[in-house]
Amino acid sequence: MRYSFWPNPSQPYDTVLQLARHVEKTGWDGFWYADHFMPNAPDTSAPWPEAWTTLAAIGATVPRLRIGTLVSGNTYRHPAVLAKMAATLDHITGGRVVLGLGSGWQENEHAQYGIDFYDVAERLARLDEACAVIKALFSDTSANFKGRRYQLTDASLEPKPLQNPLPLLIGGGGEKVTLRITARWADEWNVWGTPETLAHKMRILDDHCAAIGRDPATIQRSAVALLFMSDDAAFVEKMRANPPPQASIIGSVEEVRDTVQRYAEIGVDELIVPDFTLGGHEQKLATLDAFMNKVANT
Repeated sequence: MRYSFWPNPSQPYDTVLQLARHVEKTGWDGFWYADHFMPNAPDTSAPWPEAWTTLAAIGATVPRLRIGTLVSGNTYRHPAVLAKMAATLDHITGGRVVLGLGSGWQENEHAQYGIDFYDVAERLARLDEACAVIKALFSDTSANFKGRRYQLTDASLEPKPLQNPLPLLIGGGGEKVTLRITARWADEWNVWGTPETLAHKMRILDDHCAAIGRDPATIQRSAVALLFMSDDAAFVEKMRANPPPQASIIGSVEEVRDTVQRYAEIGVDELIVPDFTLGGHEQKLATLDAFMNKVANT
């Protein structure tokens, strides 16, 4: 199983670069970055750098790590433009990019920037067409597509990505539509969740694959969960009694190791650890190192 890192995007670029260099040197496999323009909060004045620009700088500076968006909202950019951005970054990084894509959900940034938000059904329909556009541009010398929302006419995208294919990751766990889109188009899939949540949703994804005759093993699966790893029994008990709303891994080193093993046993290919709950900079580095040395590498 791969282990990847996801820094809070409100941090200064210099800090994000330090973290990327640290996880690269200490054996982590990937680096993910949220693609939003502002916090999802009443106060949106916090610094919030743009994701693809940040990834270009990280990718050009930090070797080895796979890098990608977790995930780009499809509403933010025309999919042909996004495909061009991802292909360009794939060349900058020597073939290490994953294009993470979702339907888009954060309403405040759409309202402030005047970006059409649409309803859920329309956003998902646009995501489905966007995947077709991106796949065509990555593979066809001259791409044509006539959808209700997007059109391509003898469209070129050169140079093609170095990777063939450049992985398209779909983010989201909606069982009726999002996972059906994933089954049709995705090379990788990501969702927040516990091992139990992932096992359930992976069965749904496999069913969607069966319905269209696709081998489900051709889709890699990744999970995101907050990490609360501590040998302080009182802290662990407190977190378990009042867990955050997001999926979380809570426990001692041994308990975290057991949970991570359950992810691996159900077929998760990659576990992504955000730094949102890891404390200050030095504590964060210590926890990341402890996870890598005592959990991932055992």
